[in-house]
Amino acid sequence: MPSYKLYYFEGRGLCEASRQLFALADVPFEDIRLAGDKFMELKPTFPYGQVPVLEIDGVQIPQSVAIARFLAKKFGFAGKTEVEQALVDGICDQWKDFYVEIKPYFYGSLGICPPGWEDLEKAKTEVLIPARDKFFGFLKNLLNKNKNGFLVECGVTYADLFIVDNMTSLVGWVPEYFEGHPEIEAYYKRVQEIPKLKAWLAKRPNTRS
Repeated sequence: MPSYKLYYFEGRGLCEASRQLFALADVPFEDIRLAGDKFMELKPTFPYGQVPVLEIDGVQIPQSVAIARFLAKKFGFAGKTEVEQALVDGICDQWKDFYVEIKPYFYGSLGICPPGWEDLEKAKTEVLIPARDKFFGFLKNLLNKNKNGFLVECGVTYADLFIVDNMTSLVGWVPEYFEGHPEIEAYYKRVQEIPKLKAWLAKRPNTRS
């Protein structure tokens, strides 16, 4: 079996979906969480000088989505057919657009306010909520189409993991995040109740994001 090392910071961030894929597949990996000094020491050794990085038998794969997509295909969480895989990739790309759209609020909540968005309540009202409503509309369409509780017919995929973990951060900051969207809250809980994922969530370090 290959030897896997996954490098990231202490938090969940853009690496958590890959950690969860290992948990769902019941595949062991070395979860290397880097504090500031250790990251700076290793930074020159990473392909693009950043994390996450997945190392497989000495070969380093960079970039969060590339890592998750690779693991999802290897472990069976990327779609059963080429068409499904393309649909899953598209959902993940749409989530990335949402993630970029809400950066004024998301990074402000982490204490890194983008210029002009120092008022977090304004960022919530003018950025987060409109982006949420638009994105939730897309998710509802997918859930209504597939009728299986997940976003594509094959079941849970790496796109679900990115989306639901991002929701975890947002719910932590905005407790009413699902207000008016019971279908999305049910979807969120459904993903988290998958037994192997639930076991991982219970034991992983508790971080804000």
